[in-house]
Amino acid sequence: MARAGAAGAELLFIHRAERPGDPWSGDVAFPGGRVDAADADTLAAARREAREELALDLERDAVLLGALPPARTHLQRPTGPLWVAPFVFELVGTPALVANDEVQEALWVPLGFLADPANRGRFVWSRPGAVLEMPCVRWDGRVIWGLTLRILDDLLALLEPPTPAR
Repeated sequence: MARAGAAGAELLFIHRAERPGDPWSGDVAFPGGRVDAADADTLAAARREAREELALDLERDAVLLGALPPARTHLQRPTGPLWVAPFVFELVGTPALVANDEVQEALWVPLGFLADPANRGRFVWSRPGAVLEMPCVRWDGRVIWGLTLRILDDLLALLEPPTPAR
């Protein structure tokens, strides 16, 4: 989700609540989740998840700008890799965001900050059996990394002005 902020465009992220069994527990992410059997498609799932996580009605409060390329997670399921279908919406107006129990808080981050290479860094991610240095963006004490950063980079690549041919 994007909106016009005081300093230009801003993107909406959520800081996920700490939850046992959630592989993305405590991470900064875009709103979203799994497709349920009742969802007509991935777009319907995105709209439902925004309602559930933030009480945000995307059909009423936003305009669909388009879809980003599907993103493969590093999480493996018995049926194969897990894929995410990202959509970009522009909010109209200023709807109130009400976080559910899956969301610790909603965050608006300036697009200019996210696009500035000077705000890129690295952090150490560790889990049993693996310690990796990962690219990230740090915002107000929070780390945007992994799948969320890859989706953000897909969006930023679409927004970059083309460079002249040499």
